[in-house]
Amino acid sequence: MHRVTLHRTVDGPADAPVLLLAGSLGSTRAMWEPLLPALTDAYRVVRVDLRGHGGSPAPPGPYTVDDLAGDLLGALDELGIERAHLGGVSLGAMAAIRAAARAPERVSSLALLCTAARLEPADSWTQRATTARTQGTASLAAAVASRWLTPAAQTADPARLAWLAAMIGATDDEGYAGCCEAIAAMDLRPDLSRIEAATLVVAGADDPATPPADGERLAAGIPDAQLEVVDHAAHLASVEQPETVGRLLRAHLDAHPIPSADAPAARAPAGGESAAAETRDPQWDRGMRVRRSVLGDAHVDRATANATRFSAPFQEYATRAAWAEVWARPGLDRRTRSLLTLALMTALGYEDELAMHVRAAVAGGVTAEEIAEVLLHAGLYAGIPAANVAFGVAQRTLADLGLEAATQGKDAPHDEHPRGD
Repeated sequence: MHRVTLHRTVDGPADAPVLLLAGSLGSTRAMWEPLLPALTDAYRVVRVDLRGHGGSPAPPGPYTVDDLAGDLLGALDELGIERAHLGGVSLGAMAAIRAAARAPERVSSLALLCTAARLEPADSWTQRATTARTQGTASLAAAVASRWLTPAAQTADPARLAWLAAMIGATDDEGYAGCCEAIAAMDLRPDLSRIEAATLVVAGADDPATPPADGERLAAGIPDAQLEVVDHAAHLASVEQPETVGRLLRAHLDAHPIPSADAPAARAPAGGESAAAETRDPQWDRGMRVRRSVLGDAHVDRATANATRFSAPFQEYATRAAWAEVWARPGLDRRTRSLLTLALMTALGYEDELAMHVRAAVAGGVTAEEIAEVLLHAGLYAGIPAANVAFGVAQRTLADLGLEAATQGKDAPHDEHPRGD
């Protein structure tokens, strides 16, 4: 599955080192608010909703942890961030582990809160996915929220428990189910030894979902990782004990600054990729990352493999001018840029490019219905013949992607409430 553009909130100084935070299954970026006072004076804190959560798109599942990790790296690309600190709770931390193993040059430090490298049994997660699709996430909210806080905290602050349960119940059914399936198929144990980032592991002493033993296994598998166990904390230690977790996280970040002169490693040339990759040109490398994020590796690999001595200068120009200079700008998100591009390709009659950008828009979380609205709007101003051609191109492209109308079934077994989020 392709990356989606994650909904995000950014707090803190614009020129400060970046900390990207990803939440637990069933949560939104609001779960991080208790930690902001400890962080935003010195860090640019980017809080994201995982795919299928909060304001982020919820494409049909199942998802994989690779998908979630790609989304996190894509969020850095969209903001023009070469290297950042990554942090996560539970599922968000699982995605961060995979991202750090996949792209070590992008991750300066790692903070893994209340998580595990593997959660079994797998079939309990597929059953929970079925329950989310057939009965809705509201049917899971009370049981899941009860694992997020200790009994003492639930009694002392019932409003906070109700807030967390409402967050779970508002999560998109398909998005929640797809993430459950990602957990069912996940095994991060081979990734642990590949992590190069300085790593803090935090476990809740009273966490029934990912108990301290899971944190111990993570710390043992990740080179030089530091383990901290927080007393009087269940699965959302960052919500239940924000002062303690905030202090630990701040100390970890301060101890592992992002080197100011750090530059990302260049992607190894694929096929006909130009010599710019081999010279480690940061501008070209940034453009290539954005280009791959939007159009997909397969398309970019074909384009670069087919480059000749005659056409290679144009490939380099497009990578720098279009992808590094414009698409990477923070003023508009990738999703908006995709919609604008569809309208422009329609108005200008560029059929081949329109088909390419329909695929890119779908990969970025744009729905077929939204594409139709863009083409209809473009037709109003660019003319009905242009829109007529565009609708034909888009319909054929969507059909090739298997995105014709589908219905979801509602019959499946009851959730067994496995340990986890």
